[in-house]
Amino acid sequence: MVPGVLRRLSKKLNAETGRYAVQSVQLQCRAFSALPQEAYESEERIKVTVNPYKLHRLEEGPEREVETTKGELLQMFRSMYQMRRMELAADLLYKQKLARGFLHLADGQEAVPVGMEAALDFDDSIIQSYRDHCTFIGRGGTVKEVIAELLGRVDGAARGLGGSMHLYKREHNFFGGEGIVGTHIPLGAGLAFAHKYRKDGHVAFALYGDGAANQGQAAEAYNMAAIWKLPCVFVIENNHFGMGTSDTRAAKSAKYFTRGDYIPGVWVDGMDALSVKSATAFAKKYVLENGPLMLEMDTYRYHGHSISDPGSTYRTRDEIQGVRRARDPIEHVRTLILEHELAEPGDLKRMEKEIKKDVQKQIDEAKESKAPPIEDLWNNIYQDPMGAKMRPMEIGLPKIQLPKGSGSAL
Repeated sequence: MVPGVLRRLSKKLNAETGRYAVQSVQLQCRAFSALPQEAYESEERIKVTVNPYKLHRLEEGPEREVETTKGELLQMFRSMYQMRRMELAADLLYKQKLARGFLHLADGQEAVPVGMEAALDFDDSIIQSYRDHCTFIGRGGTVKEVIAELLGRVDGAARGLGGSMHLYKREHNFFGGEGIVGTHIPLGAGLAFAHKYRKDGHVAFALYGDGAANQGQAAEAYNMAAIWKLPCVFVIENNHFGMGTSDTRAAKSAKYFTRGDYIPGVWVDGMDALSVKSATAFAKKYVLENGPLMLEMDTYRYHGHSISDPGSTYRTRDEIQGVRRARDPIEHVRTLILEHELAEPGDLKRMEKEIKKDVQKQIDEAKESKAPPIEDLWNNIYQDPMGAKMRPMEIGLPKIQLPKGSGSAL
């Protein structure tokens, strides 16, 4: 999206306050990673004031006056609405039993991937938990790739072999959703180590939920990242429920942006894509010069933890609807567009209809995709199968088939 203005961060630590200082040298933050920056360069800039940030061990944080344009806001609206429609469609496919396995939806949390991608490019690395559909779309993936993967088809993001929790896009440095809670956090630090080793000027973002923030391996990753001053941003997507347990019941301190202790942190309104954009750009510049940073994205999921969770046994429907009315990320951008007279209500309604039609088209194409070939069962196990062969199985015959003449089958 459009370049915004940030401040260059100093490496010096104030000995009296224990906080890092910030110099006032202006920097440009990058455009929306999935779109050419030229698309926005000729547009008139507008400034939007976002909610205050909360800081830990920092004297100054991200800019609250965020620069944007009509093109950027419309693209944010389009991207988030597409993600929302995709997640609702995925929910329906599971209920129709066309898709199986695990499913963790992120409707309500769309501002996090959209805002982040506004400040990054595809040379920066991202690794995510199992709630990864929208992050994959932000990294340049398609609805067809997501849905085909849920259906176990070859056109899926992992060729139909990974399922919902294991989307992957190596060419855009998206290192996947990870199915085991918290195990990818140290991998995020490892990705940051690779960027530092290569001196390529890029950073790694490790995204995980408030539940995973209590894992011991998270603390180990913080420690190593801090010791080596790795360009790693630890992003806690705090949707306030680890499965069905409230963050305030599961954690002695639910101020996750302070969890790094010696690592500075920022609390961010994770329902506002522009707030996320400014915080992400700030974080990228910071970690390149000073080492790791924590970002807590205060967000909310509308669905339950997974497809097996109705999401209403540990919270009320009134609570969910209250968040929708007050903080919905799509409606927030819609309001900005209309308040600044960047489009008419009818224009946005037409855009919604176009997106619905396109999402359905991609779903239909995903359904037409073929299942992976049987040979794929034997791939990705050993680089050299050491001469082993896959034994064929025949439907209707016993599972254990003895060679002919050696006796009866079991």
